[in-house]
Amino acid sequence: MPGPTPAPPGFAGRGVLVAGLGVSGRAAAHALRVREARVTTLDARSQDADLHADAEVDLAATDLVIASPGWAPTSPVLVAAAARGVPVWSEVELAWRLRAERPTGPAPWLAVTGTNGKTTTVTMLAAILTAAGLVAPAVGNVGTPVLEAAVDPANDVLAVELSSFQLHFTHSLAAQGAAVLNVAPDHLDWHGSMAAYTAAKARIFERVTMACVYGAQDGLVEALVREADVAEGARAVGVSLGAPAAGQIGVVDGVIADRAFHAPLDDPGRQRSAAELGTLADLAHLAGPDGRVAPHVVADALAAAALARAHGVPAGAVRDGLRAYRPGAHRTELVATLDGVAYVDDSKATNAHAAAAALGPVAIGTAVWIAGGLAKGNRFEDLVAERADRLHAVVLIGTDQEPWQQALARHAPAIPVVRIDPADTGTVMTRAVTAARRLARPGDTVLLAPACASMDQFTSYAHRGAAFVDAVGRLGPPDGS
Repeated sequence: MPGPTPAPPGFAGRGVLVAGLGVSGRAAAHALRVREARVTTLDARSQDADLHADAEVDLAATDLVIASPGWAPTSPVLVAAAARGVPVWSEVELAWRLRAERPTGPAPWLAVTGTNGKTTTVTMLAAILTAAGLVAPAVGNVGTPVLEAAVDPANDVLAVELSSFQLHFTHSLAAQGAAVLNVAPDHLDWHGSMAAYTAAKARIFERVTMACVYGAQDGLVEALVREADVAEGARAVGVSLGAPAAGQIGVVDGVIADRAFHAPLDDPGRQRSAAELGTLADLAHLAGPDGRVAPHVVADALAAAALARAHGVPAGAVRDGLRAYRPGAHRTELVATLDGVAYVDDSKATNAHAAAAALGPVAIGTAVWIAGGLAKGNRFEDLVAERADRLHAVVLIGTDQEPWQQALARHAPAIPVVRIDPADTGTVMTRAVTAARRLARPGDTVLLAPACASMDQFTSYAHRGAAFVDAVGRLGPPDGS
């Protein structure tokens, strides 16, 4: 890994370009102006920006660029900055640098990334830390901008969700504990290759001071842990859906067992003992329509528990936090059951890995799958091949339908497919839900798990999920009744 990008010698009087005026960009611009930097903002889509085109930027007068998450490394202004030797930071890097200004000293960070499960894990982690009596908000790619939270003296510890976009331009983060939940193809249009995407995720392990958390059966992520340059004494902590080996956290007869943080490292009885952190019954409120807690939800809970234990929370707080945790909207959420058909909203499934997890618990041959959207350069051959046995029918939405049609024709040729014309964006979800209802039989599940981003027809995955919920709520009697 390259070394940390040198910081300008203080911010007062320094020229800083903030590229992108979303939530994180506005927070960065404000923080830098408070510190008397000469801030210039660039965003073609914001009337509030100082500049609206790359050609207007004067890099000769720029000492630092703060890149918002949507700005890919290939963006012309970022390429030009790198060519001139101007440092490019994410707002996460800026937050990490400014955290030392807190009058009470910097708060530790427990950081999470992965293709899927980040938000669930981070909010579970925040619930566990809160149960331990700590002020510990979920921040970063979810909730409060990390820049605001990092300098807030009220916070004891931060549960930080980090995307690959944020990590790409983050150079000096040294989290107390970090987890990579999984790595599957996603955002390849932004990163340019799977190798570059994986390398961005791997940055979260660099300089970790206490624990690197990974799936014990995930060879790819375990290799990232082995390759990471961590602080002396930092440990690799695997999490397993089965019985944990020494140094791991796993599940034994429904009990969440800690064999990593249960005893001091020099305790002679350490290898023969474990601590009970809770049971799978503590997650029962997260069960899907079939009454079972999905394996990926259990895995997220184990990762959250491992990070919390790395911070030193007691075992009882893990149990209490998991019991108190409530998921956000649009994550495998049962919306309604009508005429024996379950309608499930997993609009948060914005890539193939997440959609595969959503389809996994559905009974064979009973899914009426609403899929599609902005493909982000991805293909869906493996996803359809893996989950074709779950399908009864497919309803395609979105503007990137060609890769779906090819995958379905090749791997699920007998499955009925209804294509929703993307021309009328305002009614797309109503038409999709109506088509799904016509296809569904009693015992089926109509599942919105698009495996795609939403920005082709919606403002966000939440907007897409809300449209699904609204369309289900407005369903009238079945045709012919």
